[in-house]
Amino acid sequence: MSVSQAFAEQGPLAKHITGFKPRQAQIDMALAVEKAIAQKKPLIVEAGTGTGKTFAYLVPALQGDKKVIVSTGTKNLQEQLFNKDLPIVKQALQSPKKLALLKGRSNYLCIYRLEENFSTSPNKRHQVGGMLDSASLNDLVKVREWSSITQSGDIGELTDVAEDSTILPKVTSTTDNCLGRSCPNFDDCYLFKAREKAIEADVVVVNHHLFFADMALKDTGFAELIPQSDVVVFDEAHQIGDVATEYFGESFSTKQLVDLATDCLKQYRTELTDVKQLGLASEKLAKGAADFRMLFPYDPERGNWQHKAKQPQLSKAFTQLHTDLKFLYDVLKRCVSRNEAIDNCFDRTSELLTKYALMLDIDKLGVSLWYETNRRHVVLHQTPLSIADKFSKHMTSSNAAWVFTSATLAVNDSFEHFINELGLQGASHHLLASPFDYPTQSKLLVPRYLPETNNFNRANALANIAKPLIEASNGRCFMLFTSYRVMNQVAEILDEGIDNELLVQGQMAKSVLLEHFIEKPEAVLLATASFWEGVDVRGDDLTCVIIDKLPFASPDDPLLQARSDDVKRQGGDPFGQIQLPQAVIALKQGVGRLIRDVSDRGVLVICDSRIVNRHYGQVFLSSLPNMDRTRDINKAVTFLESINEA
Repeated sequence: MSVSQAFAEQGPLAKHITGFKPRQAQIDMALAVEKAIAQKKPLIVEAGTGTGKTFAYLVPALQGDKKVIVSTGTKNLQEQLFNKDLPIVKQALQSPKKLALLKGRSNYLCIYRLEENFSTSPNKRHQVGGMLDSASLNDLVKVREWSSITQSGDIGELTDVAEDSTILPKVTSTTDNCLGRSCPNFDDCYLFKAREKAIEADVVVVNHHLFFADMALKDTGFAELIPQSDVVVFDEAHQIGDVATEYFGESFSTKQLVDLATDCLKQYRTELTDVKQLGLASEKLAKGAADFRMLFPYDPERGNWQHKAKQPQLSKAFTQLHTDLKFLYDVLKRCVSRNEAIDNCFDRTSELLTKYALMLDIDKLGVSLWYETNRRHVVLHQTPLSIADKFSKHMTSSNAAWVFTSATLAVNDSFEHFINELGLQGASHHLLASPFDYPTQSKLLVPRYLPETNNFNRANALANIAKPLIEASNGRCFMLFTSYRVMNQVAEILDEGIDNELLVQGQMAKSVLLEHFIEKPEAVLLATASFWEGVDVRGDDLTCVIIDKLPFASPDDPLLQARSDDVKRQGGDPFGQIQLPQAVIALKQGVGRLIRDVSDRGVLVICDSRIVNRHYGQVFLSSLPNMDRTRDINKAVTFLESINEA
């Protein structure tokens, strides 16, 4: 059966899916994907919201005898693709293809670590009760009960254990502490079993972080997790530049040091009690890591490591970390071959010494050296300024077809930014407009008389704009912010000024916030970056989206600064080549929350006058859907009231 026949009015999709209607843009995309697969060529497709891009790439992917990897942005989207979209298309086409879902190792129970960390054996000194608080102990009981019945070992099955539970990192593995084939539980390893299924499958669904972590692993010469394929499809492809950059770089963190020290100390207390220096070296390294973190501000921050490393006190503490790490290395070297766990600790120590040396080379060219902190740890990063050459070489050597698709890839109808970022020169590209009738379904409001984005009265102004819009829409409103500080300020003001329930990011998990928003028809949700994309609220549940300002990255971001300096050295324009394209794509994602279906109607509010009074504002406007525009808030209120009346 041809791709065109699959999408025909009387075709298998129409017969199997209630309400399915052929869409020309969807058919055009499916044919382009089919051609790219046949020719083993790269393809870029921006498919506007409502095009049906998922089916457009799944139908040709399920045809023929090709091995296909589909990578998407998040675990939630990965599960939706595997559990919902793929089975529908497979059943409609009556395809015999085998399907597999493959996640990163932190998503699978590690039997060895569960038993090693929480053994109740009398000859183990690290008893469960003495290690955990009551909440963690309660979660451990749930994990143990589940571990006896699970078939997949997928932590996602543990719906009654919070995603941020402190117990989960203790019962899953990392690339650092995994023993691989040396593990005594290897034959029962859930991760290995999932990989075996992926090898046997015809279509494997992964996420971007796993894909690029695996690519980085292949570069080191280690066995890969994701099998080789004939076709690679990136959905939500606008994210892959940032994700790939993260994995093509190197990092060195105090968490790695503390985890290493903890594992070494455990070995000293249980298996190597005769090596007293092992306990001493482990405790010394853990203390050194904690002391190093204390030299940074308590609140999380990001900064330039090249500058920070020159501070005398910090430089001294960083040198001490090397001394402590080398001491542990020398102790472990004398313990090699005592058991698999201690050999793993030795290998990790050796690798951390190598990474330390990278972070010491603060004058290296072609990379950005930066740091970030959370409340407990410091992470040092060495990040390449460009991944285009490396990614392009990998793609060329794979002898596969590569498809990149998203609703937001183009800037001002051009793919130049995306192409240059990933080295995709020569790729075919298509820009497919959304089938939605934006001029009828929506209205874009850019309010007049807004204070500047850094004005101290900004939060009050945003709240005053929001109040009549919230009233006119009976709640059912998203307010999307570029900073937590402004979000919380506006939330505090609105809490006193409106009767609607406010749902503020940080109060509860993202999924719970969305559930509450849909369940409570008059609620208003205030959120930051993570709600700008991947959120799908349809129909009358959402009729107004208010965006506080154009989402330019912070000029203080160290990676942005390094890339900007590199562009300047080459005679380019950092604003036009980096900052503006990134902001346009981010704004398009935020805008995409409003109209999700042909029957949706609503108002988009962009509270930033720069979009109409700066020369670059036209780039934003020409990249957005063709909405009816106004600067009069009363017209937006009237439009919202008409939606309610209807």
